[in-house]
Amino acid sequence: MTSTLASEPETTGHLADDFQVTRVRALRGPNYWRLAPVIACDVRLGGLERTLTSGLDRFADRLYAGMPTLQSHPCSRGEPGGFIERLHEGTSLPHVLEHVALELQTLAGCDVCFGRVVPSGEDGVWWVILEYEEEDVGVESVHEAARMIRDCIRGGAIDAEKAGVELQRLYESVRLGPSTAAIVEEARRRGIPVRRLNSRSLVQLGLGRNLRRIQATVTDSTSSIALDIAQDKDETKRVLGNIGLPVPQGDVARSLDGVVSIANEIGFPVILKPLDASHGRGISARINDAGALAPAWEAASEYGSRVVVESFATGRDHRVLVVNGKVVACAERVCAHVVGDGRSTIRALVEEANRDPRRGVGHAKILTHLPLDAQTEVFLAHQDRTVETIPEQGEIVFLRQTANLSTGGTSVDRTDEMHPDNVTACEMAANAVGLDIAGIDVITDDIGVPFRENGAVIIEVNAGPGIRMHTHPTEGKKRPVGAAIVDMLYPPGVDPTVPVIAVTGTNGKTTTTRLIAHLFRNMGKTAGFTTTDGVYLQNRLVMQGDMTGPFAAKIILTNPTVDVAVLETARGGILRAGLGFEECDVAVVLNVSADHLGLRGINTVEELARVKSVVPATVRRDGHAVLNADDPLVYAMRERTGGDIVLFSAQEFGQNEVVEDHVARGGIAAVIERDTFVIKRGRLSIPIAAEHDVPLSLGGAATFQRENVLAAIAAAYVQGMRYDDIRAGLISFHPSPGMTPGRMNIIRVGKGRVLVDYAHNAAAIKGLTQFVFRLPAAKRYCVLTVPGDRRDDDIREAGRLCSGFDRVIIKEDIDRRGRAEGEIARLLTEGLIQGGMSQDAIEVKYEENEAINRGLDLLSEDDLLVIHADKVPSTLAAVRERALRTGEA
Repeated sequence: MTSTLASEPETTGHLADDFQVTRVRALRGPNYWRLAPVIACDVRLGGLERTLTSGLDRFADRLYAGMPTLQSHPCSRGEPGGFIERLHEGTSLPHVLEHVALELQTLAGCDVCFGRVVPSGEDGVWWVILEYEEEDVGVESVHEAARMIRDCIRGGAIDAEKAGVELQRLYESVRLGPSTAAIVEEARRRGIPVRRLNSRSLVQLGLGRNLRRIQATVTDSTSSIALDIAQDKDETKRVLGNIGLPVPQGDVARSLDGVVSIANEIGFPVILKPLDASHGRGISARINDAGALAPAWEAASEYGSRVVVESFATGRDHRVLVVNGKVVACAERVCAHVVGDGRSTIRALVEEANRDPRRGVGHAKILTHLPLDAQTEVFLAHQDRTVETIPEQGEIVFLRQTANLSTGGTSVDRTDEMHPDNVTACEMAANAVGLDIAGIDVITDDIGVPFRENGAVIIEVNAGPGIRMHTHPTEGKKRPVGAAIVDMLYPPGVDPTVPVIAVTGTNGKTTTTRLIAHLFRNMGKTAGFTTTDGVYLQNRLVMQGDMTGPFAAKIILTNPTVDVAVLETARGGILRAGLGFEECDVAVVLNVSADHLGLRGINTVEELARVKSVVPATVRRDGHAVLNADDPLVYAMRERTGGDIVLFSAQEFGQNEVVEDHVARGGIAAVIERDTFVIKRGRLSIPIAAEHDVPLSLGGAATFQRENVLAAIAAAYVQGMRYDDIRAGLISFHPSPGMTPGRMNIIRVGKGRVLVDYAHNAAAIKGLTQFVFRLPAAKRYCVLTVPGDRRDDDIREAGRLCSGFDRVIIKEDIDRRGRAEGEIARLLTEGLIQGGMSQDAIEVKYEENEAINRGLDLLSEDDLLVIHADKVPSTLAAVRERALRTGEA
């Protein structure tokens, strides 16, 4: 989009609506453009296709005036202001969208910088690819950037600052809270997989059988009984009092009369608080006489019919964090307050304090904005003040009764000052309630003095305590409490994951995936796997359909019963949504050949290889990439992986120099040696099984299965499986409708045979036909189709490869993928004739069942019918039904 584009300014405001951004989508895992999440979108330019920014009257000036922070973008110039220079010189509108959307995310508080503009392969459509932190913010930034660009084209003004504020609000509403974020940050630092399970704070750490779930500081091990006790303040006091811990006097009232009675009994001053509210809701100020009980009762009872009345404890407010029975942090909490200067009102002092860059909305920053609301006015009224009162110089004015950070409070780390007796008391409190993570609220003048010596009391034990006061105290040392929580979830020696084996390639993925899963299942492991047929747990179908993308991977990786995950990973899922995992232990790449070319911007086999190389690029450093050494495109992927390289070759050992050199240097390879599957490792040679003993090889006739078997052997071996267990799995795995539906399924029908297979591209069809012509048969027939989204020449090639059959019945899939009816049949017919088949030997039956039945009708003694299946279950059902009618099950 450079030299041939218009660069002289022209009137183009009427074309603003031609600039359209569509299909804005998140790729949440490693993908073709980046091994981290990105937002992708389609940009359609219409009449602006040949227009640069320099050809739009004052476009650059308007954009820069409304978004001056673009000055910091170096672009390709490598220095600040580079992008602004490009705007004036002339650059494409998709390039502008990239920079504006990134800058909007930056204004919202996100740390992003990666962006790309690439041709989509469709005329007039460009793809813009952007890094994001929060998906909702990333998507909205693209839409807002598009609106700004259209406004600039029309000659209007834009307000990036206002847009940034709105996006910041969105960012704060969707990002993880500070407690969850601290735990997640520590988990990621340790390489533990993290998966957000909802739009709030429910997060999965780890995978499969070893996964753990947290929601803020509540874990999947937090006792529901302990939660009930902690929620009931009166019950908490009773539990603590029963073991001798100091708690304030008091009781629970269900009416104002009850409140008055309890207050008179325990004596003033008292405090009222709802029995089961949290975050300081409904808690009264200090009450010194009976006259103030009624309004306090009214405020507290809004949060529940039961209200706690207890003695008012004097002293400083402390929060002690106990994790897994041990004190890990202590902070003094100071209520939200301002300090008078003798000139300013309380309102002005609050507004000035909220200008502190450390304060923000919610949990955006280490401090929260001081409150200036109705609750503040009520609390000030108890002090005979209003927001217009002018405090004296140095006078402290509190704005809240409670010291919660979420209402503007501050914190001072006191961990190192705690008296050992107080440490023990807080640990006893957490254990008595039964919480794995507990926040103990203590009122004491000095946390360094034993509770029994200074009249300290424990006023609450909190489930799901906030930890921002410990990770980011206003004063004092930051405490690594996120690490303590992760240590509890995953003690030393406990693996947070399960083996993840990803299988990709053009052909053989499903068979290899099923075989690897079978090997592990044969050892008693619970294997979850995904294929083009569906998602399986063990051999039970969980969800049917083409399940080779990130959604299917999530089903397996979030299942807490899975011991090993084997994930078929197809091109479409990688391009459409990225991978469903961040890392894998083993990546298997079988082969790369022409298939799906011309789709989603992938036009060459080399580009297709680049897509599939995303899988080995995600191998962990202590993992393995299992690569086909016979395929140069696959072997080249060794440059992208950080794991150890394991090779396999379907050639006789000694014929592939790459494999020989690899083994000589101590590398691992799976090879064929004297018709036997063998593992080579340096000088070590381990025979696994003779080829003719492996059912998948069909007596050695199905040579194209060698790649699948060798890859499975290698994957199992590097995962520590014993060679005799590998052999046992291989010889018990049959190419049957039960184990490999639609893959080399041979069924006896009458005195003939039917072979059902999913071969759907030239390479797969070539391997299948070579196998078919090795089998003895009186006549060979074929029911043929290929998907409609292949290129014309690819469809013709499928026909040429099948031209050796005695008769071919052409059918078309139900979903022709954009082709008109009869178009696929015409191209296949052209290919068959080019291959030498006569027109008389070709039939066309558009409907699948009709074509299958026609092929079955042709079968005589010793004949063989090959069916290229689209809907595998219905095809197998039709063949079985005919087999039963002819007396062969």
